Amino acid sequence: MGRLTHSDINGGCLFAADPEQAFDRQSIFWAPEALSTVLSLRQFGAASDGGQYALDWTSLAAGEFRRGPDGWHGVVALAGASHRLYLPAIPPKGVPLSIELPLDANSDIRLQAAHRFWCAIDGRRLGPSPLALSPQRRRRFVLMMRALDAWLAGHSYREIAEGLFGRERVRGRSWKDHDLRSLTIRLVKNGIALMRGGYRALLRPTSRKK
Repeated sequence: MGRLTHSDINGGCLFAADPEQAFDRQSIFWAPEALSTVLSLRQFGAASDGGQYALDWTSLAAGEFRRGPDGWHGVVALAGASHRLYLPAIPPKGVPLSIELPLDANSDIRLQAAHRFWCAIDGRRLGPSPLALSPQRRRRFVLMMRALDAWLAGHSYREIAEGLFGRERVRGRSWKDHDLRSLTIRLVKNGIALMRGGYRALLRPTSRKK
């Protein structure tokens, strides 16, 4: 197990990776202040009086926990969803917990994450993740990443467009004023922006301010 540190650049919690596992099969741990769906749990009171929820941590063995200087970070599967938790210390069995809900720009997202976690514990329907991407945004991000990979490999915008949308659509008209030309350029530029740190915007909801 590696030493945990908080990165001022990406807001992540760094642990030693398992060299025997592919990167996309290992959990990413985020600091609560960086990812609004990470729930900060605290011990609340003493023994439960029956009216409060007290998690049995032995029943969460399927989850992943990492211990760092600031406490415990976990990714726990409950009710078919992954819940991200942070605790300064693992409480004794039977002790109730509270969730910290700071008032900030992401309070609504944190409240939704807390509600989903409570629903999972109570056996209720969870509903969608508060940071879930729509199918349209997912498709666009896939196109961005494919366009970025091709651009980094040295392909021209036209070659990228042919790979993304097919040669027939690209070669059916003049490339100079082709609508796919401007679209491909935007995809590459947006992909570059994501690569250079813009991906962190995915950790927070799109602003709803007018």
